[in-house]
Amino acid sequence: MSQVPPSRSASNKLRTTVNKENDKPKVLINNESKSTSSQKTVSVFKKTTNVDSKINSKTSITKALTTNIVNSNLKVKCDKDNSKVKTTETNKGLVEHKKPASEELVGKVKEDEAESHKKWTLADFDIGRPLGKGKFGNVFLAREKKSKYIVALKVLFKDAILKSNCEHQVRREVEIQSHLRHPNILRMYGYFHDKDRVYLILEYAPKGACYKELMASEGKRFSEERTANYIVQIADALKYCHSKKVIHRDIKPENLLIGQKGEIKMADFGWSVHAPSSRRTTLCGTLDYLSPEMVNGQTHDEKVDLWSLGVLCYEFLVGKPPFESNTYDETYRKISKAIIKFPTHVSEGAQDLIKKLLVVNPNDRLDLDGVLNHPWILSLKDETYS
Repeated sequence: MSQVPPSRSASNKLRTTVNKENDKPKVLINNESKSTSSQKTVSVFKKTTNVDSKINSKTSITKALTTNIVNSNLKVKCDKDNSKVKTTETNKGLVEHKKPASEELVGKVKEDEAESHKKWTLADFDIGRPLGKGKFGNVFLAREKKSKYIVALKVLFKDAILKSNCEHQVRREVEIQSHLRHPNILRMYGYFHDKDRVYLILEYAPKGACYKELMASEGKRFSEERTANYIVQIADALKYCHSKKVIHRDIKPENLLIGQKGEIKMADFGWSVHAPSSRRTTLCGTLDYLSPEMVNGQTHDEKVDLWSLGVLCYEFLVGKPPFESNTYDETYRKISKAIIKFPTHVSEGAQDLIKKLLVVNPNDRLDLDGVLNHPWILSLKDETYS
């Protein structure tokens, strides 16, 4: 739901997400509602004051925010809509963020250490324009008042989450994403909650959703150079995730954002899982991106992300997923047999990479190191993102 783009065209009936608890088709539901992370996050859906200070303390998040300011050259300028922002700076709205002096930041951290018993609340942020809308709530541009740092504030309604029986998804998203540190993964600084809502404090990606960029491109597809560089960044982020035993399981353009410098930011870890045991059985994700082992009801591991990467590469180059069909059954059939047809404009090098990822047997798929060193990738790779 991070900076969610407009919905897919109504004519594209198969662009749907399966097994979001109440959606159909639904098969092979196991006990994944239990937390899989080694660090347990407190339930924010019950009345409690026992909030996990390790994630939710004002000290830890402010350190993350201020450290990010020191280490980042990013300057964010907000548009005219931000003149409506609630702020003590009359009629100024959110303005260009500039790095404070390092000594001021050190002082701020020390000050916040003295206030470690305090927790984040909505009053700590100036709220700006909406960035997107999702199933459980909305995402807003926001500014942390003390540091003046720009973030995206994801607001989830507890009632909507409970009605969809998706509490475990939200917990898992927080547990996993808050611990990941990679330049191509959207940072989660922390969370807090009140009686009715859960608030996730996220890194702001100024250029928005990758899907929106794709739909706005000529022919609704990216150039091979742009595609290759996006695939490099996503493959590197997935390599990092897999090293941490995290499977994303829902790679698609809607779950990718674009940062200030045009870099990819992998987001939306609602269907991700920390799986040290490596094998899972739940059918989840988006129909067009499901792997053969998932549609055939077999166990799966991190290699489902390799399949999704191949589907993503195809969609970037063609403008639609490779297995898109008029019926669910036909889509399942094409996926289970890896039936792919390429338009003439897709180069042989790109076809070779996609074919090596879209292999029915997961053990025969090209691994992430193979992706990063594929001749087509190397011939188009921009060292800016290396």
